[in-house]
Amino acid sequence: MSVTDSPLIIALDYADLPSALQLADALDPARCRVKIGKELFTRVGPSAIDALHQRGFEIFLDLKFHDIPNTVAGAVEAAADQGVWMVNVHAAGGRRMMEASVERLAQRGLKIHLIAVTVLTSMSDDELGETGVTGNALSQVERLARLTQESGLDGVVCSARESARLRELCGESFLKVTPGIRPATAERGDQRRVMTPDAAMAAGSTHLVIGRAVTQASDPMAALAAIEHSLQG
Repeated sequence: MSVTDSPLIIALDYADLPSALQLADALDPARCRVKIGKELFTRVGPSAIDALHQRGFEIFLDLKFHDIPNTVAGAVEAAADQGVWMVNVHAAGGRRMMEASVERLAQRGLKIHLIAVTVLTSMSDDELGETGVTGNALSQVERLARLTQESGLDGVVCSARESARLRELCGESFLKVTPGIRPATAERGDQRRVMTPDAAMAAGSTHLVIGRAVTQASDPMAALAAIEHSLQG
């Protein structure tokens, strides 16, 4: 399986670059991609991207941009300039914000997968209601996924529990990047809407973001291989 075929993205949720690179060095960049999140990027900056690129990894820069249209377009452009494979924004930022980002990339001829966060997988229906959103998480995910697709983006971040519905609404090629993935033997952690890797792919997810099941394993490559095996079953 080449990296372009792999649906697996390993979350390098570390507070320092040496720890992230130690894990990355235990993985095969031909068999997974990696994700850089807010803490590592805020502490280290673009040097994390450079170090992982040097090791052959494609990178999902998970910074969830949410600001006025011009500011977000500039941030997305900066991510593309650094050669990352994927970057995300918050769909709640609205149509103009997302369209501005798509237009900026087109103007520069930059190639990057641009996706949007719908509803954070840590949020329950009650917590969503506290923010003023009526209806449940699924209805909000559907609304924002349609808006994302209409705005010209490549896909969304969503729970695996919403992937089947989004496959119906938005089609197979619309990316559905799913965090909250736990092998059957793993703990749920702070994610609310979780699913096993094989169930998530069967439901319609196109990419799986996996953290502790690999990053906290005594043998990360063996843990990755076990997940690959479960997907082949």
